[in-house]
Amino acid sequence: MNILAVGDIVGQIGVEYYKKKISQLKKDYDVDFVIVNGENSERGSGINKAIFDDLISYGADVVTMGNHTWGKKDIFSFIDNSPRLIRPLNYAEELVGKGYIVLEKNNKKIAVLNLIGRVDMGGSFDCPFKKAEAEIERLKKEENVEIVIIDFHAEATAEKKAFAYYMKDKANIIFGTHTHVQTNDETIYDTGLGYITDIGMTGPINSIIGLDVNIALKRFLTQIPERYQVAEGECFLNAVLFKLDDNTNKVTEIIKINA
Repeated sequence: MNILAVGDIVGQIGVEYYKKKISQLKKDYDVDFVIVNGENSERGSGINKAIFDDLISYGADVVTMGNHTWGKKDIFSFIDNSPRLIRPLNYAEELVGKGYIVLEKNNKKIAVLNLIGRVDMGGSFDCPFKKAEAEIERLKKEENVEIVIIDFHAEATAEKKAFAYYMKDKANIIFGTHTHVQTNDETIYDTGLGYITDIGMTGPINSIIGLDVNIALKRFLTQIPERYQVAEGECFLNAVLFKLDDNTNKVTEIIKINA
């Protein structure tokens, strides 16, 4: 099975570029299952119903979120009725939405989980390590899940690496999101876990992680808050393909994509 994880989509410009590229990517890499991070898709912070519908209709099986989950209030009106949209599992349990989904593809039961890190993420969250461990144990026992995929939305490389070591005998794929820069540390662990610290982003090339350059520079030079504005111009798409052995469900190859 070939599973494609598409990096954080930034703004409507990133959405349109994803729509332009995803069909050919699925053909070129014989993709069976697609996960897209959409937490920056609506003007750089959050998501709305129209964008979510576009991401799904153009090939995403699951859309994951992160620290900007609640950036657009529209999400409160549709997340509970949109099971393919998941938010971090270790948010407060009282919040709307779910942190996981189980889908069947190619006669395999696949669980996709979304977790958020606790280092420099500006919030108070449950432990992602323990929360993921408990949920995976439940899903394997109660829903007979065979493949576990985790989008770990986190800032600190060390936290992401630690999470991979802690989960390497519990999950099949762990990929990091949030930093918008694709890393060069794709790894297949001895247990067959496929891992990369960050899959990158989909959005404008001439930007600072998607943000208009002049606005970003002003924020760093003056330390005065500026309204987030997505850059314009030519785009690129970062993604990572994980190839799994159909008999063992172990990752056999990891391919980084820059399209």
